[in-house]
Amino acid sequence: MDSITHIALGGLLGEAIVGKQLGKKALVWGAIAQSIPDIDFLASFFVDASHNLLAHRGFTHSFLFALIITPALAWLTSFLYREEGIGYRKWLAFFGLQIVIHLLIDSLNAYGVGWLVPFSAQRFSFNVLFVADPFYSIGLGISFLVLLVIPLKSRYRVKWAFAGLVLSSGYLFYTFTNKYGINNDVQRIIKQQHLASVRYFSTPTPLNNWLWYIVVEEKNGYQIGYRSVFDRKDSMLFHYFPKHDSLLEPIRSRNDVKQLIQFSQGYYTADRRSDVLIFNELRFGQQAGWFDPQAPFVFQYDLTHPNSNQLAVQRGRFAGWNAASINALINRIKGI
Repeated sequence: MDSITHIALGGLLGEAIVGKQLGKKALVWGAIAQSIPDIDFLASFFVDASHNLLAHRGFTHSFLFALIITPALAWLTSFLYREEGIGYRKWLAFFGLQIVIHLLIDSLNAYGVGWLVPFSAQRFSFNVLFVADPFYSIGLGISFLVLLVIPLKSRYRVKWAFAGLVLSSGYLFYTFTNKYGINNDVQRIIKQQHLASVRYFSTPTPLNNWLWYIVVEEKNGYQIGYRSVFDRKDSMLFHYFPKHDSLLEPIRSRNDVKQLIQFSQGYYTADRRSDVLIFNELRFGQQAGWFDPQAPFVFQYDLTHPNSNQLAVQRGRFAGWNAASINALINRIKGI
């Protein structure tokens, strides 16, 4: 999830667990604890773009990291706050819960999390939430801001903390029901439309959980379409994108190509634009693809000029967004 959501979530957990002893410092320590796995952003200053793709949400998002950092932080804070009556075990539970929740929440979007690093390179991504979902975050954010303002002696502090946590958790449960329904629809449609499916995935489109981006892998390419939870038609309109895997053959042994294929979990295409060879990672979607079915993909990596890829993932996330495409998104969410 985005950093602001992690900060708000961590602050509410901090208030609920150690708020009585620490007052508003609990919000600060909660925000810190919830943000600790994201220290991997420092890797971007020392490694190239393809290495950084795997470093991000790698070791610092592993259960091994959680096992190492949790007792160290618990020892530090139990020493710093020894007079507040918070023992080592409570701090251990506090940091352990915060970090594990961070790892679980981050696994719900498309990027993937290396829970088992360094023992396994497998990435876990369940594609339930978009990386920034305002409907998940709003309850957390409002409660966090209220807790910053209301007096320490207010009897409503814990209630505000739990209200934000319960509201966001309820929305999270709702997103799982959406995912379940969309996957059932897609599986049925794949059979009805006789698609030569090898595998498929579904993931929410930006900033909502109602319109889903669907990629069905076939032998030599992908069928890509969109499905709303409010769709009434028992069919989908797909557009075919050839994989063009042969374009990578001359450079398949390059480290950045290997890393890109690993990171993409095999969902990629290649294409040439003039003299430039582009690697498209499909899991992050298209640039307003619900508006233009042939829109470019969000993640584009320039294989011809690899040093120009510092912002490979973010380059096209909101490209193509304007009044017309936003209106099309809202209308497509309503269903067909």
